Amino acid sequence: MKKIIYGIFVMSSLLLLFSSCYNDNEYDLYPFPTTPCDSSNVTYSGTISLIMTANCNVCHSAAVASGGIITDNYNDLSGLATNGMLWGGVNWESGFGPMPKGGSKLSSCDLGKIKKWINLGAPNN
Repeated sequence: MKKIIYGIFVMSSLLLLFSSCYNDNEYDLYPFPTTPCDSSNVTYSGTISLIMTANCNVCHSAAVASGGIITDNYNDLSGLATNGMLWGGVNWESGFGPMPKGGSKLSSCDLGKIKKWINLGAPNN
């Protein structure tokens, strides 16, 4: 009888040991440093044009103009911003081709910056 009680005690102890709370620090879980999204100072030249260069201009420059859409200059891009085509494409809205084509959706940070720029009236700054 003592062996059974001892066996139950050992098994219970092991079960508690292996099912206890698991806790890691943030660096172990997310080893790459993350920076917060700063959309406090969104400008065309310092923010939006960089996003377009990194994600859109390969297919939508004046030299290529896929689908007749040009994103590599302020005049063409601001027109897309004011008529809703820019936001519809990058936000993957119904009725618009999801952009970048064949790629992943832009980060929520980049989308937020584009939306803020559009809401500000797409200024050339």
